[in-house]
Amino acid sequence: MAAPLNLTVVKRTLQAGTLAIAVCFSLGASDAGARYDKLNHQMMCSCGCGQVLGECNHVGCPDSPVQLAELRTAINTGMTDQQVLDSFVAKYGATVLAAPRTHGFDLVAWIAPFAVFAAALLGTILLVRNWSVGKSEAQQPVSSPEMDAIHDRIRRETGSEGGY
Repeated sequence: MAAPLNLTVVKRTLQAGTLAIAVCFSLGASDAGARYDKLNHQMMCSCGCGQVLGECNHVGCPDSPVQLAELRTAINTGMTDQQVLDSFVAKYGATVLAAPRTHGFDLVAWIAPFAVFAAALLGTILLVRNWSVGKSEAQQPVSSPEMDAIHDRIRRETGSEGGY
């Protein structure tokens, strides 16, 4: 004889199943939202305010609402992230990207600051080394018969052995 079904267990199972399905649907919905947030922070507003597209918040910006609408449309049509970025670069130019690309001539923008820093550091090290070598040679006391005679005369006239 089978045990009778507990009504509470059945309710809990249905509630858990419903919750699991709702979570699955909400994950799919947030994917487009997450892509939207990620992409609008990879692009700059073209109005000249110097802010990333998703953060452009000055009153009356003529460009950010248009660009954000274009971005949402591109995501909803199924374009990949790279296709979206490429289409914005084609329309607004490479200045629409918040960070330069990592290939071609744009790679210079990533390498140049480090190369300039390394060259400046090397130049500073060589300059300090050159100064310190010159200073140690200049501090050597010069001893000659003329200088000894001058020191003897100073000692006789002042009645001191020197020093401070």
